[in-house]
This record gives sequence, structure tokens and C-alpha cells, in this order.
Amino acid sequence: LGLLAEVLLDRERWGLGFPVLVAVLVGALAWLGGREGWQRARPNAWLLVPLGLVTGFVAVRDSPWLLSLNVLTAGVLLMLLAHFWAAGRLQRLGLTGYPSVVLGAALQAFRYPPALVRQSVDVRGLRAHAPRLLSLGRGLLLTLPVLLVFGVLLNSADGVFSSAMDRMLSFDLGLDVLVARGIGMAFSACVAAGVLGHALRRRAAKEWGDAEVEPATPRLGLIEALMLILTVDALFLLFAGFQVAYLFIGDASSPASGYSFAEYARRGFFELVVVSMLTLALVMALTRWTRRETPVAQAVFRAGTSLMVVLTLVILASAMKRLSLYEDAFGYTLLRLYTHVFMVALGAALAWRAVTLWWRMERFAVGAFGTALAAVLALNVINPEAFIARHNLERQARTGTLDVELLSRLSADAVPALMPALSFLSESDAALLLDGHRDRLSQGDTVPEWNVSRFLARRALLRAGPWREPVTP
Repeated sequence: LGLLAEVLLDRERWGLGFPVLVAVLVGALAWLGGREGWQRARPNAWLLVPLGLVTGFVAVRDSPWLLSLNVLTAGVLLMLLAHFWAAGRLQRLGLTGYPSVVLGAALQAFRYPPALVRQSVDVRGLRAHAPRLLSLGRGLLLTLPVLLVFGVLLNSADGVFSSAMDRMLSFDLGLDVLVARGIGMAFSACVAAGVLGHALRRRAAKEWGDAEVEPATPRLGLIEALMLILTVDALFLLFAGFQVAYLFIGDASSPASGYSFAEYARRGFFELVVVSMLTLALVMALTRWTRRETPVAQAVFRAGTSLMVVLTLVILASAMKRLSLYEDAFGYTLLRLYTHVFMVALGAALAWRAVTLWWRMERFAVGAFGTALAAVLALNVINPEAFIARHNLERQARTGTLDVELLSRLSADAVPALMPALSFLSESDAALLLDGHRDRLSQGDTVPEWNVSRFLARRALLRAGPWREPVTP
């Protein structure tokens, strides 16, 4: 596995090699675990579906942002799969259980490579040959200085002999490359041994995911909690009323009086996102620590916190509307699009929190985890850089402005979507738009580097033909 990782991943670009390597690693895990291991892993085997999708998108999308996100997500899913391969249930984890399991599995994985080396190396055999090895070492220490002195003298004594020796010794072993590849192979082998060792370990008496998370002892009275909840609800209701009146009912095609689009969007956007995140944390804390000893108290608490979540969703929608105003005025960028997806995922987590207030509170964590996975997969399906190219070209048709330099810096994902721009751009702008992509894609991919987006981009560039300005001789 270490050698395969070095062959597939030691490349200028990643592509088909990454999903192949992950598939081989999972196959090795299934083979080593045997039938009994697979039966125990079956309740958590659904993790293989998002793992396969995320790793597969490494061979589909060319965006560096998506590559980093997909590789990180694949690592998290591998750690979770390794931890729950032998027993336990992923859905039993609490919200803090997910990072604890991932970090714990990564740290525990360091234990297994040294153990495998100790069990694999025949120490007694090495001890039996120790006298001969020591004699060989002493012989080398005695021989090398003498050989060096005689060689230098003879090399200086005769020019023909010196030239012959120079020709004989003028070769490059490439030790730097060999050492680098050896280190890379050893590191990959250690990672594979750690993942496999942790997945097939002997489990402790009690581990994360073996049982449901125990509820905390409530410490906050219902009256104190309701005072906080109803006060926040009143504040949110007042703010949401102003936002709905202006952004969703009034004339939101222009910024508020006294502000430009940029000032209005930036002034409140980040604050509203932070408010939404803090509200989610507040609802979770109140749910965990508030005493609700009667059905009436439970119903009142649920109604108040549900109203808080609904009003927070209105505030989050206000933030998204502000960002949309900004994008209509200035176009899309990667940061703005990723922020949109993050806010949708945050809204879905808030909505799921409202559902779990009334049904299976302990399942909020797995729903939030599923929301995060869905956001990653949605970004891959959306293809952010192609989305930006299409919508910025549509905006150019309305406003007559286009940031050609921004589009020229996008990855190969955007190239097919940029082809319609050639029909109305000047020759110099078309050259600026395509020359950067041509330079980045001039070198073909090897089989481990092969990627769908780069393949489609090269084909689109070939169909576009030469767009370079003629060079004056």
C-alpha cells in the first residue's frame, strides 16, 4: 500500500490515482477483517457511499478548493470507518463525539506501525549475525581511509588514469530522489498500517459509539431559561420584522438609504451569520442543561426554542438576501459561493435542531454530520467555478461588465463554460482568458493524474482554436 501510494500520489496533480488508492485500502480492510469483521461493520457500512462519492470527485473536479475539501472529507470518513469497523454505531455519537473519534483514531493509528515492525523483524536472527556485522563494519572503517589516500595519489600521478577514473565515477545515483521516494513510501505505509490496525484492533470495554450519549444533569431552572428564551425571541421578532419589511416586501433592488451595495451587504452580513451560529449553540446548551420536569414545562420549552430557531432562519435568510444583492452588483467569486452553501447548510442544521426538539433529541449530531457531508457533495455537484463562469457571463449580458482576469484564474472546471464568451470578447481579452488555461493544461496527464474536468477543458480549448494575438517579428 505504501508503494502504491507513492506511485499514484507522487504527482504534480491528483486525479484517478486517489480514488483507486482509497478503494484498494478499503478492499484490504475488508479482506483482513474477513466475514466476521464485515458483519460487525455492516451497520456503519453506509459510510462507504459518501466516501466513494467524495474520493471519486477528486478524479472529476480540478478546483484546488474542492480538492482540499474532498481529501479532508475523505480522511475524516476513513477515520470514522476505521473506528466503527469492529463495533459501535455512528449515530450514537454526540456532537463532540465526531471530532473526538476522528482525532482519537488518528492519534491511536500511530501505535500500530511500530508494533508491526517489532513483530515482523527477527531480532534473534540479527543478534546471531551480530559478530559478523561488527567485523564487516570494522573492515570498512579500516579500508576506506587507506583506499582514499592511495586513490588521490594515483589520480594525481597520471593524467590518463585520472581521466578514466573521472569518466567511471561521473554518474548520478539520484540519491535525493531515492531518499525522498523512500520517505514518502514509508509515510504512506505507516498511514495504511495505522488505519488498518485501528480498524481491526481489540476494542476496549467502553468506546465512543457503543452506547447512546448519557444526558447531562440539568442545572438551570425553567423560569430562568424561559426568561432568556422569550427575551431573545422578542428581540429576534423585532429585527426580523424590519428585515422582512425591507428585503422581502419592500424595494430591495437598491441598497438602504445612505449605503452602497457593498457597505450594506458587508455591514450586517457577517454579524447575522454569527448570530445564527450563536443561536444554534444557545439552543443546544439550553436543551442540555434546562430542567423540564413536567409535560407542560417540556411543551413550553420546546415551543419557545422552536420559535427562536424559526426567527433565526429568517435572520439567516436576511443575510443570504444581502449577499445576493452584493453578487448581483459585483458578480460571483469562490468565497461568495462557498459562503452561500455554508449558510444553506447552517439553515438545514437549524431546521434539524427544531425537528429534534420534538423528536429524538439525541439524533441531532448525526443529522448535523449528514448536513456537512451533503454540503460537500453539493459543492461538487454544483461545480463552483463553472457556476461562477456561467453566471458572470449572464451578468455581463445585463450590465456590460466582465472581470476577464478573474475568469482567467479559474481552474479547468470553468473552461467549457467560458467558451460562449469568445463570441463577444475582443481578441486581446479572449487571449487573456484562454492563454492562462492553455499554459496550465499544456502538459498532459498521466494515468494516475487523469481528471474529467481537465480532459473536457483540453477538448474545449482544441475546439476553440488559436486566440493568441499575432506576434510582430
